[in-house]
Amino acid sequence: MTDGDRERAVAEARRWIGTPYHSGAKVLGVGVDCVQLLIAAYEGAGVLSPGEVETGYYSPQWHLHRSEELYLRGVMRFCDKVAEGDELPGDVALFRYGRTVSHGGLVSKWPYVIHSYVGLGVVESAVTDALFLMRDGASRLRGVYRPRR
Repeated sequence: MTDGDRERAVAEARRWIGTPYHSGAKVLGVGVDCVQLLIAAYEGAGVLSPGEVETGYYSPQWHLHRSEELYLRGVMRFCDKVAEGDELPGDVALFRYGRTVSHGGLVSKWPYVIHSYVGLGVVESAVTDALFLMRDGASRLRGVYRPRR
């Protein structure tokens, strides 16, 4: 991605701040989940063509009782892992809730991400905020990934 792509992706994600959380939705101001927000940000930036990534239907509880890394595998179709300390705006931060990666956000300016979270909607949070920590204080962050184009 170019610096311009990064700026446009972050600007597009910021437009969605305040949009309520709604599983499987991608309607600005109405509802969006974390996966659809990433897709919308990259589509808005011109990194993805509209409709290029189709997730199909998924249950709001898709990640419960699973051991397959579906979210991670989907991100890795388009992105490569970034070394710690090399995070840039427009990258994708992935978090583990339960057994697998099940949440993601767009890096705005490290360590901040724009993401859609149940009960909060689209917000900007630091990856060190309590919602990204386990009960023992360990981070849920499982890596940062960068789109290949």
